[in-house]
Amino acid sequence: MASQGATNPSAKRRRTNPRSGRLLKHSDFERVYKEGRRHFSTHMTVFYLGRGEGEGLRVGFTVSRALGGAVDRNRMKRRLRESVRLTRPEIEPSADVVINPKKSLLTAEFASLLSEVSKAFTVIAQKMTERARTRE
Repeated sequence: MASQGATNPSAKRRRTNPRSGRLLKHSDFERVYKEGRRHFSTHMTVFYLGRGEGEGLRVGFTVSRALGGAVDRNRMKRRLRESVRLTRPEIEPSADVVINPKKSLLTAEFASLLSEVSKAFTVIAQKMTERARTRE
């Protein structure tokens, strides 16, 4: 029965984090840090850098050892991955995004985390469209 939902055209689209939507290379992370812009929020700092038109959104995470042991760091990454998966915009800006959590992310309610990630994606999309307009 579970497979019927996947073939049913009226079934809700399953949101995933495809490999093409992930930032993986060290050099890409470094480029975002050096050339990109920042957005600050309560539980994280979001770095972003525009890409070529139509290339889509790639997201990466960095969690420093200063934030805790492996268990805490992995929990932070799991929470961030899930929040990005649930709030990924339908119309994705062409940008590379790196999310750096703060220690407070561990104790934050998931609903507030979702709203922060959603707000960050909204701000990034607005900034990308503003930059595109100023170039024209």
